[in-house]
Amino acid sequence: MTSDVSSFRGHHPSRVRRSVLTVPAINDRALEKLMSLDCDAVIFDLEDSVAENRKGDARTNLLNFLRDRDLGHRERIIRINAADTPFYREDMELVIEAAPDAVLIPKVEEPVAVQNVADMLGENDATEGLRLWAMIETPRGVLNAAAIASSGRTSDSRLDAFVVGLNDLRKATGIPAAPGRTYLVPYLMQVVLAARAYGLDVIDSVSNDFRDMDAFSEECAQGRAMGFDGKMLIHPAQVEPANHHFGPSEAAITEARLVAAAFADPAHAGFNVINIDGRMIERLHAEEAARLLDKVATITARKDKP
Repeated sequence: MTSDVSSFRGHHPSRVRRSVLTVPAINDRALEKLMSLDCDAVIFDLEDSVAENRKGDARTNLLNFLRDRDLGHRERIIRINAADTPFYREDMELVIEAAPDAVLIPKVEEPVAVQNVADMLGENDATEGLRLWAMIETPRGVLNAAAIASSGRTSDSRLDAFVVGLNDLRKATGIPAAPGRTYLVPYLMQVVLAARAYGLDVIDSVSNDFRDMDAFSEECAQGRAMGFDGKMLIHPAQVEPANHHFGPSEAAITEARLVAAAFADPAHAGFNVINIDGRMIERLHAEEAARLLDKVATITARKDKP
């Protein structure tokens, strides 16, 4: 098997995932609000935000909503309850019937947790386009992040992305919530590294105080600097700043266009390294530039659509 992660990007389709808003599947008002929000993806939560005695109502509510609404460009992800709960099988029945874009598996600690969900989807003839996301939110999950990510390299894997869950990780490690997430950064970087090693997207954890937008912006900037693709959100007010921080900057777009044009020049055909204004640019930078410009084109095409 090749070690070139770029060769797996066709298997794991490139998506824009700057803003990933989580919404309780039981909350009608929050669901209706989605149609006016410019979030890239929506996680419909059947797990933590839904009381045990409302799980059935939440499934019915979500199925009716997804049947009646066209969410346009917004990626649709259903967050199920874990396999060791009495709600898992009915959640998966809903997934198979509703056919979202992805399933978010909570508290993933071993590759087998991902494989079991993939097997159930395969046994029920779910389309290949129905992908899997894994929540990394426990100490074992962080320690095994590379092994979990590596399962996404197989030819039949549905695994597309990691989502970090810091609330559970803080609880398990005893690390308090504090500005800067100082003592959590090593864990966050370990998850980012594992995702990058195996060609997965990786989404930063929620910021719990949605009223403190300055702190949220600082956390977005930190997450972007650490290499995250986007951020999991809990409030509509967080969508716009997340799109800003995790979207391509004007400087990055200008640089990408410069690199792409230089490598497209027939004079540079066959070159893997070229000189641009006194800087040595490798072909791998051209590949990165092409991916960034693809995302820019996707974002631009959305502006006049619902």
